[in-house]
Amino acid sequence: MASVGGTAEGEARPGAAAGLDPALVDHLIHEHETQCSELNTLWEYYRNPVRIVQSTGADGLSRSVRRLAQEAGLPGRVTGLRRDGLADDRHAGRREVVIENDIAWRVHTMIDFLFGKRPNIVSTAGQEGLREQIEALVESAWDASGGLELMQDLALLGHVFGHVDLVLRVDDEALTLAARRAARMRQSGVSVRQLRGLMREAGAAFRIEPVSPTRGIPIADASDYRKISGYVIHYEREANSVERVGLRKKLIGRERGTWGRRRRHESYTEVFGPNGHELWVGEELVELDDGGVQSGQVPVVHIQNQSQPLRYEGVGEVEPLLMLQDELNTRLSDRASRVTLQSFKMYLAKGIDGFERVPVTPGTVWSTDNPDASVEAFGGDASSPSEDRHIGEIRQALDKISGVPPVASGVVEARIGNLTSANALRVTMVGLISKTNRKRVTYGRGLIGISSMVIDAALRSGLIEAGLGDRQMKLEWPDPLPIDDQELAASARIRRELGVPADRVAEQLGFVPTELETKEGV
Repeated sequence: MASVGGTAEGEARPGAAAGLDPALVDHLIHEHETQCSELNTLWEYYRNPVRIVQSTGADGLSRSVRRLAQEAGLPGRVTGLRRDGLADDRHAGRREVVIENDIAWRVHTMIDFLFGKRPNIVSTAGQEGLREQIEALVESAWDASGGLELMQDLALLGHVFGHVDLVLRVDDEALTLAARRAARMRQSGVSVRQLRGLMREAGAAFRIEPVSPTRGIPIADASDYRKISGYVIHYEREANSVERVGLRKKLIGRERGTWGRRRRHESYTEVFGPNGHELWVGEELVELDDGGVQSGQVPVVHIQNQSQPLRYEGVGEVEPLLMLQDELNTRLSDRASRVTLQSFKMYLAKGIDGFERVPVTPGTVWSTDNPDASVEAFGGDASSPSEDRHIGEIRQALDKISGVPPVASGVVEARIGNLTSANALRVTMVGLISKTNRKRVTYGRGLIGISSMVIDAALRSGLIEAGLGDRQMKLEWPDPLPIDDQELAASARIRRELGVPADRVAEQLGFVPTELETKEGV
C-alpha cells in the first residue's frame, strides 16, 4: 500500500490510477448528483423528519414552526401552499394537517422478519477442523463490523432505496501478522481450538461496510450488468475545520460587510478499480494502493431488495407506497378539518332577548312571552360512512402492496380462528412470509458473497490453508415466527440425530457455544 500526500500532479484525475476512464468517472459522479434528489425523497418519506421553517401567522408576524417531510405530498387546499411554495388561492390559511406514517412501521416489520435473528453462515469444507476455522473467521469479521446490527442497517437501506452495496476493507498489515502467527502455530502442532481462537482475533482485520445508494456509484460491466468493473463512493462531508465566510449586515441604514465562521465542507471520493484503490479529498489525492490481498478484484458485493430483471437497481418498499401515503394523509387531514368544524353544537335562537349573553350550560332555562320564539340546534360531528370506508380501503391497499398486515406488528383487529397459534399466524401472514423467503435469496447471496471475499483474502495471505472445494458456504436462516419450547426441542433432537454438531444445536436452543464447550471440557 502506498500513501500519497499533496495535490495531484499533472493530469491526474479520479479513476486513472485504478484502471478506469477518468472521464467516465467524472460523468457518473455528475449524473449521480442529479439522481440523489429522488433517492432523498424515498428516505424522507420513510423517516418523515421534522423540519423547522419560518411561517407568517394571521397576525402578520413570522415565527418558527414544525413541519413534517410528508406534508410535501399534501394538496395546497390543506397546507395553504402550492407545490411551488406560493399561497394557494383556494384556501389561503392552513387547515388541520394529520400525518400518519404508514410506511415506516411496515418497513421495520419486514426487517424484523428478515433479520430479527442472525442467520448462521456455515462452511461446507470436508474437514471438521477447517470448517471451524473458517466459520470462526467469518463470524468474527461480521462481529467486528457490527454483526446483526450491520445486517439490519443494510436491510434498511435496501428496503428504502431498493438495493444496497457492501464494501470489504482489509487491514493488510494486521492480516499479514495473523498469517505469520498461524504458520508458526501449524508448525508447532497446536490444537484446533487454539487455531480457532486465532481466527477470531484475525477477524478484526476485516471491515464490512454498507454503502447507501446516495453515495455508491457502480460501474457495471459493458457485457454483463451483474458484474462490477469499478465502483465509486462520492459524497460531501463535514471536515474537522472551520472556514471564514462573508456576511452582509444592515447597520444604521447601510450595509456593511463582516466575517463569520462555519464548518468547512469537502468532497470525499473513493475509486475501486481492477488496478487498485484511490482516495480523493477535494482535489487532492491522499491515498493510492494496489489493493493488497484484494488486488485484481473490486471488493464490492451488490444486493437487491427484490430482484429486477436486467437492471442493476432493485425494487424497494417505499416507492410503491408513496401515492397511497399521500392519499391517506390527505383524507385524514380532511376528516380532521371536518371534525373541527362540526365538533361543537350551535344554536339559532329567534325571539329570545339576551340569549347571546347567557352561556349554554346544563340547567339553563330561557323564558319569553313571544309565541313565535324558537331555539334550533345544528352542527355536531355527524357520521360519514363513505369517508370511513374510503380510508379503510386505502389502508387495505397499503396492506396488499406492502404485504404487511397489521397483525404482523401486533395489532389484532379480529379473532384469528380456532387454529393453533403458530398455524394461525402463518395463515394470516402467508404473504409476508413468502416475501421474506424471496428476500432471503437476494440478501443471502450478498452475505455469502462478502463472506467468500473474506475467505479469499485469508487464503491469499496464508491465514487459512484450504482447497478449491473447501471454500463454499451456506446460510441457515432462523424461523421468523416464534416457536414454542416443545417444537424447538423436537427440532433440535431431529437435527442432532441427522448429525448436526452439538454446538450448532445449542445455538438454536439459545445456549452460547463457548459455555457448552467449557462444560464438556473441550
